[in-house]
Order: sequence, then structure tokens, then C-alpha cells
Amino acid sequence: MTDLLYSEAESDLRAAVRALLADRAAPAALPARLEGTGPHDAALWRALAGDVGAAGLLVPEELGGQGAGPREAAVVLEELGRAVTPLPYLTSSVVATRTLLALAPAGGPPAGPAAGLLAELAAGRRTAVLALPLTTGPGAPEPGAPEPGSPTPTDPPPPAGHRPRTPAAETPAPHTIPAPAPAPIPAVADAVLADVLLVPRPDGLHAVDAADAEIRPLTPLDLTRPLAAVTVPADAAGTRLAELAASRAAVREGLLAGAGLLASEQLGLAEWCLEESVRHTRTRHQFNRPVGSFQALKHRMAELWLEVTAARAAARNAADALATGSADAPLAVAVAQAYCSRVAVHAAEECVQLHGGTGMTWEHPAHVYLKRAKADQLAYGSAGHHKDTLAGLVGLPAPAGR
Repeated sequence: MTDLLYSEAESDLRAAVRALLADRAAPAALPARLEGTGPHDAALWRALAGDVGAAGLLVPEELGGQGAGPREAAVVLEELGRAVTPLPYLTSSVVATRTLLALAPAGGPPAGPAAGLLAELAAGRRTAVLALPLTTGPGAPEPGAPEPGSPTPTDPPPPAGHRPRTPAAETPAPHTIPAPAPAPIPAVADAVLADVLLVPRPDGLHAVDAADAEIRPLTPLDLTRPLAAVTVPADAAGTRLAELAASRAAVREGLLAGAGLLASEQLGLAEWCLEESVRHTRTRHQFNRPVGSFQALKHRMAELWLEVTAARAAARNAADALATGSADAPLAVAVAQAYCSRVAVHAAEECVQLHGGTGMTWEHPAHVYLKRAKADQLAYGSAGHHKDTLAGLVGLPAPAGR
């Protein structure tokens, strides 16, 4: 098994990202930003993506990236989770980037429009998002995908002279019926920040300029990860990147990476909540002694420490499986998501409760962590979705009549 401990390079990367976020995105200032000019900081994104080079970690060096991998991206996400930083790193630098990389021919990097877009993403000059609901998990059917047995653009055309039989009662009217308007894609994360939308269509994957789509912001529970309803007009063809089969495989790969590395973000969030709870209970006094010395609170924080430690093992295993291209990557991702999403919520709930009245106020960032943890429970597949995936992979079907 690969060593799951952090390498020296990963530790150096962590130190650089943590120093940047401590200087530019301290958690204590986050509530004020949420009710002020908005959480997104374009200058911070340029510093992280371009100066630190985090946006290009998954991109090969020949395309202008760092040539690293999911383990290094996981370290960045741990730090972003610790600060609940409102940046489109997961959606653009992981999911969209991994989707584009999966379009590469065997034995080589992507070519054509996908390669050009990857170079822009790696440099931090542009951002892209996959135009699917944030709740779409790996292996889940894409919204609007053709039903099994329905004709697809790759089906052979009907024979010459063929005319479908239409009952007389259903004879169409002589006037032309306009095609229905495209349905909006709900809850697309970070679409309001994106320059490019990767749109799965019945004929393949298209790259569409965000300016050519209608993007309607929604009001999410987690204000640090904006959601929007996205409507892509039929005449906004964009650039076709891949045909249908390759498109579906690439989208599955992108969603798998998103779910697997989301566990690292959840790990970072849980670590901050645990550390902040310990810090507060050491300094908060009741009956002339620190509240952290009370046995009941000791047990709660000790239990949480065990959960966070186990979550670190699961998240690191998922990142490593993605980095090595292991055949067990879907299994590792399912385990990590099913477990880490619950630990993140528990850690955030404990952080709010152990802070007492302070934790219930808007000024303290604990509520921001809880909202991110709750929203992440549904991101890239719920825990139930991943448990079903896990059961199928290990041959443990659900009980009959479930």
C-alpha cells in the first residue's frame, strides 16, 4: 500500500496555502464578508490559483500545469475546508479539470479545445464548472439523459422511405409547434463565478461561454458556495469537446474526483471545528475552572478526535486511490464520502454547542462551518447514495422490500 502520510512537498504546499489564507481569508472575518460585498475574493483566487499554482496541480506540465495529482489537490482542499474559503477550487480546479483530463486519448494529454481550456484553467486565468446539479454523484444518471432504449444521436438513421405510423386521431396540426425551451439545470455550484460551462448534451460534452447562458443565482444554505439555475439556450452551441460515450465517461471521472476530494475539504472543516472547540473550552471558565476540564466535555471532544482521525485515514485513502488510478478508487471514494460527510456535520454541531451562546451568534463563524458541512452532505452524492454504491461494489445488496 502507498504511504498515506504527508510527503515533504505536500507539507510545504500546506504551509504556503495556510499562510495565504491566514493573511487573506481568516475565518473570523468571514461572517462580515458574507453580509458585505460578498464572499468571493477575486484577488485571493488569483493568488492561490496563479501565484501558488494550486489551480494547475492536476494539469500536466506540458499544458502549463504543475504535473502533481489528487494527493496534492487534497492538501489544498483540507486548508480551504479549514477556512471555509469561498473559492471555486473544487468545482473548477478539480471536477471540471478532471473531466477535461478524462477526454485525453490513451497514453497522452488532451488535445484540441480541451487542451487549450486546461491551460487557461491551470494558469488561473479562467474558471469552468460542470453544468450539473451539485447533488449529482458519481454513477448517478445525468439530468435529461435519454431513457434506456430511446434513440440517441449515435443510433442508425431509419431506412430510406420509412414513415412512422401515426394514428388518425393523433395527426399533427398543419402549423409548426415550436420546440420546447431548454429546462434550467438547478443548483449548479459556482456557476455565477465561472467563465466556461461544461454542458453534457445528448450528442456529447460542450464548452459554452457562461456569457451565452442564463445564470440565475439562488439563495443557498451555504453562502460560501453560490448556487445558480443555469439555462443554456439551444443556439448556444459552444465547442463540442467529445462525443456521447467519451463525454459520459469523462463526467463520471470528474464526479468521482469531486466526491473523493470533497472528503478532504470535510476533513479540514472538521479539524478546525475540533481545534476551535478545544481552544474555547480551555479559556472559558465556569465555577473558577476551564469548562474543558469537565469530564462530560472531555469525553465529547475525545470522541470527536477519534472520528476526525478516522476521517483523515478515509480521505487520504480516497485521494491516494485517485492519484494512483487504483481499480478500488470507486470503493475508496464511497467509503470516504459516506463517513467524512457525517463527521464534518458532527464536528460543526459540537463546535456550535460547545461555544454556548457565542456559537449561536452571527458574528462567530461556527454557523458558517455548520452550513457548509450540511450542504456538503448532499454534494456529489448523499451518504445514502455512496452507501448504495459501496454495497454494490462489495456484493452486499439492500434487503428485499427496502
